[in-house]
Amino acid sequence: MQDLKQIITIKGTRDGLSLFIDEDASFEEILKELEEKIQYSKPKQDEPVVSVKVKLGDRYVSEDKEEQIRQIITTDQRFQVIGIDSNLIPINDAKRWMDESEVKVINRVVRSGQILEIQGDLLLVGDVNPGGRVIASGNIYIMGNLLGVAHAGYHGDKDAFIAASYMKPTQLRIADYISRAPDYESDGVYMECGIIDTDQDKITIDSLKVLSKKRKEISGFERRMNNG
Repeated sequence: MQDLKQIITIKGTRDGLSLFIDEDASFEEILKELEEKIQYSKPKQDEPVVSVKVKLGDRYVSEDKEEQIRQIITTDQRFQVIGIDSNLIPINDAKRWMDESEVKVINRVVRSGQILEIQGDLLLVGDVNPGGRVIASGNIYIMGNLLGVAHAGYHGDKDAFIAASYMKPTQLRIADYISRAPDYESDGVYMECGIIDTDQDKITIDSLKVLSKKRKEISGFERRMNNG
């Protein structure tokens, strides 16, 4: 018996059309059926242009193949592609996202003139001496003395924060916000954090417990730091 399974299923939505593509079909089969169905479904000249969203499921296609799909849907037709969605991502992107989401644990002292820079969250077990600098694209946790410079969220993440067992830094930076030494108590502070206060539009120093109030999600590690 001939297999009548459709390679492309078209469903109408309030916003236009959604095209669901069979994950097991070859790309050549997809293009062939796509051409046929687009020709059959295209609006008339006096009808509005229809928005189309393509759902690839567990299939990854290159940018070149995405462009081929777009060309078939939009060339000489009355469709516009508003998105091509896939459940899969390239390996390089996956590795980058893993790097940015993991907490990197480093045991060392960052001495004067040294720079420690990482992607993602940083847990430093050790001190940052005056003249030392730690930089992270995510949050910075220091189980030790922060006496130098710390820059969290350096890609522009204003939700990032800096926490330390003892904090008397020469400078704190979060995204593009900067707070210098005169902003802190002369004797330093214990088990506190630097965060951006959007109401005051500046970095403020507060108890670690404010993180659970100001952040919708907080990791188990952050909770343990909050509880001392």
